[in-house]
Amino acid sequence: MSAASRHYVLAAGGTGGHLIPAFVLAEELMRRGHHVALITDARGAQIPGKPDGLTAHVLPAGRISGLNPLVWLRGAKAILEGRRMALRLFESFEPSAVVGFGGYPALPALLAATSAKIPSVIHEQNAVLGRVNRFLAKRVDAIATAYQQVDRLADRLAHKVHLVGNPVRTEVLWLREQPYPAFSEDGLLRVLVTGGSQGARVLSEVVPDGLAMLQPALRTRLQVTQQCRAEDIDAVRARYAGHDIPAELGTYFEDMAERLADAHLFIGRAGASTVAELTAVGRPAILIPLPIATDDHQAANCREIVEAGGARAIRQESFTGVELAKQIQAMAQHPGSLANAAHAAWNCGHPNAAADLADLVESFGAAPLMDVIRVGGSSAQAASGQQAVAMERGE
Repeated sequence: MSAASRHYVLAAGGTGGHLIPAFVLAEELMRRGHHVALITDARGAQIPGKPDGLTAHVLPAGRISGLNPLVWLRGAKAILEGRRMALRLFESFEPSAVVGFGGYPALPALLAATSAKIPSVIHEQNAVLGRVNRFLAKRVDAIATAYQQVDRLADRLAHKVHLVGNPVRTEVLWLREQPYPAFSEDGLLRVLVTGGSQGARVLSEVVPDGLAMLQPALRTRLQVTQQCRAEDIDAVRARYAGHDIPAELGTYFEDMAERLADAHLFIGRAGASTVAELTAVGRPAILIPLPIATDDHQAANCREIVEAGGARAIRQESFTGVELAKQIQAMAQHPGSLANAAHAAWNCGHPNAAADLADLVESFGAAPLMDVIRVGGSSAQAASGQQAVAMERGE
């Protein structure tokens, strides 16, 4: 295998939050001339957006949680079977590195990589290190993060950490260089409301009434686009009609990037991909962290953008129509307020996340000199030194 074209395996699954950055990295690595394979689970194989030319391998992946020993046994058996299958794939594909994006579907592939002494990298999309990444952190060669501050990440692992950001889809990233849509004292206030891939019932229950509580100077200028669950959409449409607020509703919008481009304000959850896109594009937001998110990671995801002034966060237990109206009123009371918040959000973005993560991944399997050129710094030099020693030993 030449130094210019190498093989990499990406391991992700379960949700779009894990797979979207994997897809974006795959596109970047393939654009650079590398061969990339994806290891995922049955659920992950159904997530849309997989790049053309990316071969997906569905492997067993079990969860080890709860107190039922039978669940543990089944989970361990699936993980071990997935590990065996991953090792067989590595024998034929010969990856220069394996990159995991968290979640249980990534665990078998990373365990196989560490046991086969294949360089390994994990990417954490959230501001709290996930359980699988926490388990793997001390075993892998590098840890890529999306936030400067990541909770549950041990200080002793700081030498492995590389802040790269969270890779964002190309169709969203191009909006970064577009201006924030003009917002004047008498122009439309376009609000985009989404609650993740399945929608969020609390948004359907609270947002229409909250928007209706705005002062007339804002309420009469509203134009709303909202994603809803299929079972909620008729009730939400009736609420907006009763408030005389124009709203376009749907269970899924294929042109979400275009709708984000037009939006003056976003209201929704604080998933990693959502926050990454808001900061990449520069859109002010009111974020309602999912209260049942593992380790309350969505609340942590809000931290940076809220502190910067690009968003406001409302805990779900405090998320009422009155509170929502109050926060919107504060953000949009002057024409320049939303634009300033948009700029603050924009400053939190990591537009080069895909390229920076690809540089990190490429540093494994490249010639030692190229490691230093691509990444620079002590980590790259240490990696290249380790490879040089390995070459001298004939490994």
